Amino acid sequence: MQKVFLLLFALVCLSVGVHAQQRYAIIDTKYILSKVPEYKAADAKLQQLGEQWQKEIDEKQVILDKMYKNYEAEQVMLTEELKKKREDELFVKEKEVRELQKKRFGYEGDLFKERQKLVKPIQDKVYNAIQKIAIARFYDFVLDKSEGITVIFADPKLDKSDEVLREMGIKF
Repeated sequence: MQKVFLLLFALVCLSVGVHAQQRYAIIDTKYILSKVPEYKAADAKLQQLGEQWQKEIDEKQVILDKMYKNYEAEQVMLTEELKKKREDELFVKEKEVRELQKKRFGYEGDLFKERQKLVKPIQDKVYNAIQKIAIARFYDFVLDKSEGITVIFADPKLDKSDEVLREMGIKF
């Protein structure tokens, strides 16, 4: 009797253990996005805008640097009133450069807004495709190996990035 009870207990534990196994998949969003033509175009546009805005800031910085050099060279010959006026001009110009930099590249700046406008819809499409596959294939977890989570080893057969691309209708 005790052996039968022990055997039944072992079978129940084994069936619960098998049933509790979780299914997971691994994807690489960097790889997926690199295969999406719209993302490549959006990324190129963002690069171009970033370079254009950086050039604008650099030009203003060159003017500011020149103003500083001129002030340093003329400082000994200026009256206190003129020194104060020049220092105020330098302060205003420096503030302008910092504000422009913040406006273009700061948190919720122009580049951030452009990225939201151009890239977020693409990322949403990728997320929806991942979610669709996860639900259809009963995955409990989907891990992204491209950033954030460190995956020491991943069996290539677990990588479902190509399935996500197929779900999105992208040929690779």
